[in-house]
Amino acid sequence: MPIGTEEAYNESRSALERIQNFDINSLPRENDLGTQLNFKNAIPPAQALIDLYRRLSLQALEDFPDNILTTIRDHANSTYNLFDQINKFDVAQNNPQQIRQSIIDQLKNAYPNTFQALHPYISYSLHRSADFQRLDTQARATLQAVEDKANEFSERMSSQETEANRILGEIRKVAAEEGVTQQAAHFRAESDLHDSKAEEWRKKTVQIAILLGIFAIASMFIHKIPFLRPETIYDNIQLSISKILIFGVITYMLFLSARNFLNHRHNAIVNKHRQNALMTHRALVDGSTDGGARDAIMVQAASCIFAPQPTGYTQSSDNDVSTPRSVVEILSKQISPNT
Repeated sequence: MPIGTEEAYNESRSALERIQNFDINSLPRENDLGTQLNFKNAIPPAQALIDLYRRLSLQALEDFPDNILTTIRDHANSTYNLFDQINKFDVAQNNPQQIRQSIIDQLKNAYPNTFQALHPYISYSLHRSADFQRLDTQARATLQAVEDKANEFSERMSSQETEANRILGEIRKVAAEEGVTQQAAHFRAESDLHDSKAEEWRKKTVQIAILLGIFAIASMFIHKIPFLRPETIYDNIQLSISKILIFGVITYMLFLSARNFLNHRHNAIVNKHRQNALMTHRALVDGSTDGGARDAIMVQAASCIFAPQPTGYTQSSDNDVSTPRSVVEILSKQISPNT
């Protein structure tokens, strides 16, 4: 808010701003006036005057009363009038050489008078520009703004870190589940393989059993075939031994076939159990809040995965099962440190 009147302030500001922004390269006019009448010699004093006016800041005008604003305006307009005379100089006028020199002399003499009139205001302007208290206030305000920005950035980074940790946890969870799924795929493949093999041996067992039944029925009538009919006791003994050997071989083949069928069926079921244990134990562990319960679930899952499991298809499976740690034992170890 200017101290002086609005009119005086605007006139002084306009005059000062015009002289500060004046293009000094327009003064020589060497192309128009030639080497004899150009104003190249006016450049140094004109530049000195412009530099003097530039030391007076436009912001300082707000603190000056009307009489000082009028002084600044008049001196700025007077100096600009000299520049304007140079720009409008015409060689066709009477005695142009003398008029040219007069303008240059006025420019040289204008600096002391202008300096004498404006130096108090220039000093005030420089002091105002270097107002340390104001600079300290601005510095504190800037520092506070920087601190606010830093705090805001820190809070934003903290929230982003929380979000990043959440996403990382989700990624790890998905990766763990994917890893479990990939491991379960091995057991599924083994289960499918043994299941298909069991089906093959089941068909072979049925076929051998039918063959054995046909041979048993045929053996009752084989002695009636003319070229196989025994004539002597030796022939009867030989035929009986042959029947027994053939019957024994077919029976043994039936036994081996049935055993292979039972073994493959047993392995298919065991691998299916292992696949189910891998696929379901994670949900049970995540749903439990007690550490002992989680350990018990992990032990039972590991037992189901790695220990032999009874299926009813093998006789030795029930006796070979290793006994894992009981749930009571695990829970007691979890409770005992607390007691």
